[in-house]
Amino acid sequence: MSRMLFNALVTALLVGGGSAAMAANDGQVRANQLLGSDPEYRQTWQKTIKNEERLPEWVINLSGSSAQQMSAVTEDGDKYLVGPLCESDDNCTYKRLIVAFSWDKDEAYGMLVEVPEGLPSDKSPTRHADYRWLGEPDDGMKKLLQEQLKRDPNWY
Repeated sequence: MSRMLFNALVTALLVGGGSAAMAANDGQVRANQLLGSDPEYRQTWQKTIKNEERLPEWVINLSGSSAQQMSAVTEDGDKYLVGPLCESDDNCTYKRLIVAFSWDKDEAYGMLVEVPEGLPSDKSPTRHADYRWLGEPDDGMKKLLQEQLKRDPNWY
């Protein structure tokens, strides 16, 4: 098999292979690509936020900026695909979302984090942040989402 044909075949499998391809290729998707990658993610996210009021458009559509790839994380024996999303590249300090989707795509959770814009750089964003939980996460899921936020070196 020629190298070019092999690469084309691998690309086709990764694009169209759904969760099996994602499991084999952990972390190769970003949060802002998720809803377009599989209709099940879109349905689950819509179910998660359907009773929420006054969510920003970028949260509703997971259409913000996402520089980091999502990763597989285990919580209480269940596997989740978790990743960050920011309102925009230059506004991540003030408006961000951490999302988690169960591996079977049946559940989704989010933690919307908002910090007052213009907060002086010597002030800790952690102490001034407002947290909004999406999807009714239990304490274990809340901890998982908070740990993902703490992975950001600019979050202190």
